[in-house]
Amino acid sequence: MWTASIVVLVALLVADFVVTHRPHEVSMREAVGWSAFYLTLPVLFGMFLWVKHDGPQAVEFFTGFVVEKSLSVDNLFVFMLLLAAFSVPTALAQRVLLYGIVGALVLRGIFIALGAAMLQAGTWAFLVFGAILFITSVKILHQAISGQTTDRDVSQMRSVRLLHRLWPVTDGYRGTRLTARENGRRAITPLTVVVVAVFATDVVFAVDSVPAVYGVTEDPFLVFTTNAFALLGLRALYFVLQSALGKLVHLNHGLALILAFIGAKLVLHWAHGIWPSVPEIPTSISLGVIVVVLATITMTSFAANHSAVTATTKKN
Repeated sequence: MWTASIVVLVALLVADFVVTHRPHEVSMREAVGWSAFYLTLPVLFGMFLWVKHDGPQAVEFFTGFVVEKSLSVDNLFVFMLLLAAFSVPTALAQRVLLYGIVGALVLRGIFIALGAAMLQAGTWAFLVFGAILFITSVKILHQAISGQTTDRDVSQMRSVRLLHRLWPVTDGYRGTRLTARENGRRAITPLTVVVVAVFATDVVFAVDSVPAVYGVTEDPFLVFTTNAFALLGLRALYFVLQSALGKLVHLNHGLALILAFIGAKLVLHWAHGIWPSVPEIPTSISLGVIVVVLATITMTSFAANHSAVTATTKKN
């Protein structure tokens, strides 16, 4: 299963690189088509798990996928900010997103292996994962309530500053090329700088994402596949949701609640191993809670946007 999954994953990534070989603006029809394709794949995989391994594994997979997909939407906000900050041409946006997805997959693989090693070392790992999720949820909720944004001066990112010190940077993009010869010496293009910035943010998201899905399943294979399926469709989903992302004003509120809930689930799982009388939260209930939270914040976000538009109309 591991071999087959990795082969399919590599084949899909190669296909994506072929599609983005010639830069072009992505039409809504193309984006919707690819999004539908990448949403169909996990559904088929989940059905395969249901037939071959019965219900529990399939429920864990679908729950983990919903968690990872909702967290990946938050990735899109940051990608959007980085693309705007670096003035990435529209035609190159999908190539930058693809590099970001590849970097995220590699980092998730590393963190998944580390997480599996920690779980084998002892149940204390569940407390560590739970603490990470609680701290992250408090941070996200504080930012959401206080109205803070994730916008930042990307030129001050350590990775970007280091690149500028080590190599000269061309004065403009050179298509999909990462390096170019300028004034007789090899220089990196702004595309390289933005890709490194995306990789740097991938590290932060991996720290939050992997413990979250380990709160749903302890199977490293399911953890990997949920992450892979959630990330593969990000490139197309970005162009589908580009205009809608800004309207999900309560997304961070929902993500904070989901992470806090999974953190509590991890702590209860640890406590149950020591004191069997402590109840655990079944995966089926977790899936229900996550779906309800996402549905609720979607409705409240649209209601808030409608109220804001109505208030603006009355003022005018």
